[in-house]
Amino acid sequence: MVKLKRSLGLVEATFAGVGIILGAGIYALLGKAAGIAGNSVWLSFAIAALVAAFTGLSYAELSSMFPSDSGEYIYTKKAFGNRLAFLAGYLIIAQGIISVAAVALGFGGYLSALLKINFIIPLAIGCIILFTIVNFWGIKETAWLNIVFTILEVGGLILIIVLAFRHIGSVNYMEMPNGYFGVFSAASLIFFAFIGFESIVKLSEETKEPRKTIPRALILSIIITTILYIVVAIASVSILGWEALGASSAPLADVAAAAMGSSAFVILAIIALFSTANTVLIILVTTSRIMYGMSKEKSLPSSLAKVHPDRKTPWVAVLAAGLLAIAFALIGDIEFVAGATNFAVFITFAIINAAVIGLRYTDGKQKRVFRMPLNVGKVPVLAVLGVITSIFMIFNLEVIVIISGIVLTLIGVGIYEGYSRARMAKFALKIK
Repeated sequence: MVKLKRSLGLVEATFAGVGIILGAGIYALLGKAAGIAGNSVWLSFAIAALVAAFTGLSYAELSSMFPSDSGEYIYTKKAFGNRLAFLAGYLIIAQGIISVAAVALGFGGYLSALLKINFIIPLAIGCIILFTIVNFWGIKETAWLNIVFTILEVGGLILIIVLAFRHIGSVNYMEMPNGYFGVFSAASLIFFAFIGFESIVKLSEETKEPRKTIPRALILSIIITTILYIVVAIASVSILGWEALGASSAPLADVAAAAMGSSAFVILAIIALFSTANTVLIILVTTSRIMYGMSKEKSLPSSLAKVHPDRKTPWVAVLAAGLLAIAFALIGDIEFVAGATNFAVFITFAIINAAVIGLRYTDGKQKRVFRMPLNVGKVPVLAVLGVITSIFMIFNLEVIVIISGIVLTLIGVGIYEGYSRARMAKFALKIK
């Protein structure tokens, strides 16, 4: 059987995490979040970062125990069995596919603004097709392209920070037009901006020394992006103010234009294109890998585990992820798509944090290269907080998003039951 190639070290894995995290929210959703939270949008980023940190540490411990591309699926299977494991894996796949669609729509928005045309959806689909091809071509090539894109997007954020130096202190950074409810509501939306750190675990089978490398890359990527997000949020409201920021479809480009003129708008719009494109690329990679991993575990059709003999990539899973993402991009509403993604993520994160707690009791002897800090006996306190905060964040989403998320989850339960019965029937026929 053809296997995936181990090509990634700590630098590549960390860049993958930083690249996927940075591209989504700060370029695509900062404006919408500012419109909800006001000048205190930086506080929304801090709250979202805290929730991400709780769960990130849980992922770090689990990935040091079970280095597998199937990630959430294998963690949940070890803790709670097949049914909940399938649901966790299904939700992560759904989240990945919907995330690709949401960020690709952000890409289409920036490119439309740059070209002064209104072809957001066609441009989003073109972006998905292009990076599906890159995903197929090879993991090493994908990693190097990600490093280049990540350097460019970090450069754009640093430019915003530098431009804001003379504007710092110009606004009240605790101004909350919708009160603390608005801050928490924006944090629930902004959490989409932190999605990505968990995707690093899907690169385990293509990473050198994954038990050590993956946990370190997880923690580093969360720290780096949290600092950048908070500082950029403060810089943005200092230059443009939350009202104008909330009305913008290309927020950081408008911030740069307000500080430097139209030439800066073009520069930031181009950087935003690289940033959102980078996120599309890495999420396509990680989503196809969990599809591949679950297929190897016989929880998805076996065809998804096929590895291309020359490119050493799971080409059927790559193609499936790309086609499904295109279907969701046709919806066209980035805020709704991002909200639906967050519902799936919060449910999955609650399960993952619970898995860490459960495995402390059921598999305490399993080697843990990384162990979460702050424990009371066997109980990891931060994992408990991760469960509580993940559930709390769900109730800050819009009602229509929660309903859509519940429907998405029920569809997953239906798929599991149908697929299980089909497998049992097939097995029964073999016995006969």
